[in-house]
Amino acid sequence: MSPRLVLLAALLLPGCAPTAPPLEVALVDIPAGVARYQLPGAAAATEERLAGFSIMRRQVSQADYAACVAAQACSALDTVGAAPDLPAVGLSWLDASAYARWLSQRRGERYRLPRYGEWMLAAGSAYVEEAPIVDDPGDPARRWLAEYDREARRGVASAELKRFGEQGRSSTGLLDAAGNVWEWTDSCFGQPGLAVGEGFCGIRVAAGRHASGLSDFVRDPVGGACSVGRPPTHLGLRLVREG
Repeated sequence: MSPRLVLLAALLLPGCAPTAPPLEVALVDIPAGVARYQLPGAAAATEERLAGFSIMRRQVSQADYAACVAAQACSALDTVGAAPDLPAVGLSWLDASAYARWLSQRRGERYRLPRYGEWMLAAGSAYVEEAPIVDDPGDPARRWLAEYDREARRGVASAELKRFGEQGRSSTGLLDAAGNVWEWTDSCFGQPGLAVGEGFCGIRVAAGRHASGLSDFVRDPVGGACSVGRPPTHLGLRLVREG
């Protein structure tokens, strides 16, 4: 039999069709620890005691997300891009969750969005903890002024997308954490300790240089959304692997 016929037979036989190459998922192991933070508008700080976990070293790339779109498991984005070395941006929490489900099915492992406390631990040195703002019952204006001052000092990040690694490596080994791409988490903005499925939560925490609260369906945090505090520059994702 000629080589051409052998190849044709292989393509027609059940189970012999070519399969898509596996997606590269490089992970960083984060040891157990305690995360303490205060979300904008919260009267008190939150403390989470977290077990160790594994998280993606880099954000999901444009090429990674394009594979999910091609498989008809993810919705196409408003911005077109399929670069393997640039982060996928312009994603809503719904888009990010759909990608996590697809990747889990494709690899036979469970991937999910991190909780905000997990993201903080994973970011390591890239996360700059801000002093908590304490309520003054006798003068509510003091809190408003303190939050306004904090927002003014944060500045605006550049909108230019950077290749992976160009925005630094944290002490834990994560690339580009707290750069100009905020990452969706599964934490509910009003109730950060609320687990997925325990109750309604339409506003999630996007993690980055600062925490931001955004509606689940928002893709454009600057021009198409109302966020809590200064809006993120871009919205992307990085997943935790369970087990």
